[in-house]
Amino acid sequence: MSGAALGLEIVFVFFLALFLLHRYGDFKKQHRLVIIGTLLAWYLCFLIVFILPLDVSTTIYNRCKHAAANSSPTENSNITGFHATATPVPSQHPCFKPWSYIPDGIMPIFWRVVYWTSQFLTWILLPFMQSYARSGGFSITGKIKTALIENAIYYGTYLLIFGAFLIYVAVNPHLHLEWNQLQTIGIAAANTWGLFLLVLLLGYGLVEIPRSYWNGAKRGYLLMKTYFKAAKLMTEKADAEETLEDVMEEVRKVNESIKYNHPLRKCVDTILKKCPTEYQEKMGRNMDDYEDFDEKHNTYPSEKSLVKLHKQVIYSVQRHRRTQVQWQILLEQAFYLEDVAKNETSATHQFVHTFQSPEPENKFLQYFYNPTVEWYWECLLRPWFYRILAVVLSIFSVIVVWSECTFFSTTPVLSLFAVFIQLAEKTYNYIYIEIACFLSIFFLSICVYSTVFRIRVFNYYYLASHHQTDAYSLLFSGMLFCRLTPPLCLNFLGLTHMDSSISHQNTQPTAYTSIMGSMKVLSFIADGFYIYYPMLVVILCIATYFSLGTRCLNLLGFQQFMGDNDMTSDLVDEGKELIRREKRKRQRQEEGENRRREWKERYGHNREDSTRNRNVHVDPKESNLSDISTNRSSKYTRANNRTERDRIELLQDVEPLDFNAETFTDDPLESEPGRYQPGGRYLSMSHSRIFDDV
Repeated sequence: MSGAALGLEIVFVFFLALFLLHRYGDFKKQHRLVIIGTLLAWYLCFLIVFILPLDVSTTIYNRCKHAAANSSPTENSNITGFHATATPVPSQHPCFKPWSYIPDGIMPIFWRVVYWTSQFLTWILLPFMQSYARSGGFSITGKIKTALIENAIYYGTYLLIFGAFLIYVAVNPHLHLEWNQLQTIGIAAANTWGLFLLVLLLGYGLVEIPRSYWNGAKRGYLLMKTYFKAAKLMTEKADAEETLEDVMEEVRKVNESIKYNHPLRKCVDTILKKCPTEYQEKMGRNMDDYEDFDEKHNTYPSEKSLVKLHKQVIYSVQRHRRTQVQWQILLEQAFYLEDVAKNETSATHQFVHTFQSPEPENKFLQYFYNPTVEWYWECLLRPWFYRILAVVLSIFSVIVVWSECTFFSTTPVLSLFAVFIQLAEKTYNYIYIEIACFLSIFFLSICVYSTVFRIRVFNYYYLASHHQTDAYSLLFSGMLFCRLTPPLCLNFLGLTHMDSSISHQNTQPTAYTSIMGSMKVLSFIADGFYIYYPMLVVILCIATYFSLGTRCLNLLGFQQFMGDNDMTSDLVDEGKELIRREKRKRQRQEEGENRRREWKERYGHNREDSTRNRNVHVDPKESNLSDISTNRSSKYTRANNRTERDRIELLQDVEPLDFNAETFTDDPLESEPGRYQPGGRYLSMSHSRIFDDV
């Protein structure tokens, strides 16, 4: 089994990252390099989280083996399975090889490749790709130039920080510059930045995740919050439509001014390809390609302005498409939550949907998840399940906060994570060690990563599901993951006292901490910032519990969902009215479709049978006469087309009836006594109306 667990987790994590990227990204429309870069960043970060428990169990086994070898030199440690098969190990060291044991030499190489690849992605490649994807240039050279200019300040800041650490080491007489020390300085700088952001995100997630499940169990809470989101999303949707109209107006003006033989016409065609189809058709109909751009002395836009316009088109189209899809998804959620509220008082215990799902349901799933099971789950079991889950997550949050404040204490050991791991280490229960490590680091990762998926920096960074995330946001999320995951793992190893710099014990370190180097090169970071800064999570948790950030944003004008606010109540009422309006609209559409379907089923077969019988009983003489008349009429088709067109034009010029006339009858021919009638009389124009238009 050596290395098999590592291989299985590598494959599993790859498909997990691919699944999440498919949910948020769009493989068909987005550039392949963007997809590959984001997938690689997410994959490496998830891989670190899943492989680290195996590193911990392997390190504990190596410590046991090393201690056994030192205590009994004549020991024969030929161990092939879960228990020794040769000379037994003495009872004071009952160590045996874990099922997920990774041979020596593999993990250091593995961590070194994973870590430095992720650092290259987050500090060099992904920022460049981010600027390249957001650039409005029309050529590869132009996009690369724009990306280098935008990242010049970005890279200069990194060099400044690295130079500051370098000067500190050079001035210190007790330190001598070597390659390993320079490498440690770079790692310390990256981990310091990541730990600073990590504590901020962790303090929010430790409180918000349990609270979200607890509030989700309340009746009507999710529905009220959905109404609130509907009101805000409608405002954003209207703003996106207005922005798109303004940008398309600019594109129309540019399209009309730059003709087919203008040197910048290729740039305009590139912009038109990024526009929605309906706007492309409108601009194509109004375009006159036979005019030369030299005939009129007009002012033409420059290439720089076209680059700016191209960037605006990409952004506005993506935002408009995203708001449209999110609006439809939010409508489905609101309709479903309203159905849940209605079915809670159902006496039949059968869940009834107002609207049927447009997607065909899986028969296998429909058999087990029938309306009765759905009613018991949605109306009875799910609220209690959410409450229990919220309590469990709250206990985990309290353990994390306590351990973050006490992990530096080694005698006595106060960190609960370290207590659990040390108890399992005494009995060498590797399965328990790996499960405990995985659950702990998985909970920390959920608290941090879920905050990354939830935060929204205006409209520049926003992870939207259902394939609505743009390339800029995908690459930015990859950068954040690569910067947050290494300090997250180091913090976890510090909580469990597996990091020798925290536990101050002369024991074998894990392979992950060995590639990080000794932080003693920068003592003020190893003994100061890494130990005392995580205590700030207590203040952040208190601020999140009392919603101080939400209240501050609400005071600044960014409407947030708060139950005790008048603005929130107004937005909830507005969203409720919007949902009711959309619901009536969809009901009318379904009723119309049902009527058309019933009409076709009732009268469609009768009409087909009557036409079929009529065709069968046609007289041969009539068919011959019809053929003759068809041939005869084909000779005069061209001559009659003109008279037919004239007749249509005359009919189109006929004025409509005047319903304000004093005398009006059902038959207009009876009220005009001068025009010709079937009886031989002629009708004349009404003299009272002859000069009305003068």
